[in-house]
Amino acid sequence: MALVAIALLIAVGNFVIDKDDPNVSEAQASETTNAVASRVVMFTMPHDIKVMKLRWKQAAAAKAAVEEARRERQAELKARFAKLPAGVELATLESIASCESGGDPRSVSSDGSYRGKYQFSVETWQSVGGSGMPDEATEAEQDFRAALLYVRSGPGQWPVCGS
Repeated sequence: MALVAIALLIAVGNFVIDKDDPNVSEAQASETTNAVASRVVMFTMPHDIKVMKLRWKQAAAAKAAVEEARRERQAELKARFAKLPAGVELATLESIASCESGGDPRSVSSDGSYRGKYQFSVETWQSVGGSGMPDEATEAEQDFRAALLYVRSGPGQWPVCGS
């Protein structure tokens, strides 16, 4: 920003100080332009640099706080849903998810009827204790709810991918 201001003032200074004016020597014009530029550097750059550093520090601190909160929330959810019910193997669920959605927890079917990593219908999702939309839940919660469904209904709940 300061460099733009300097360049602008130098350019303006060159126009204000007419080099073709017989009363102004080229040395005087150059001297005046340099004086203007040095004042701009002296008075605007330190302030601009301080402001930019302060904004950068504030942005970095905010970003770090958000990232730390996200990590804490993910760890909390992972711990909450770490154990799958009734000994359901995560490998079994991963195989179903890979077939259903390519393993994408944010996947939504083309008609919007099935959502999430295991392509739950909203009704099925709610029947295993889920709230909201399945594709908005964490991956760990989707794994947990799919395990509940697997224990209750077996692999037939996913007729193509569960067999």
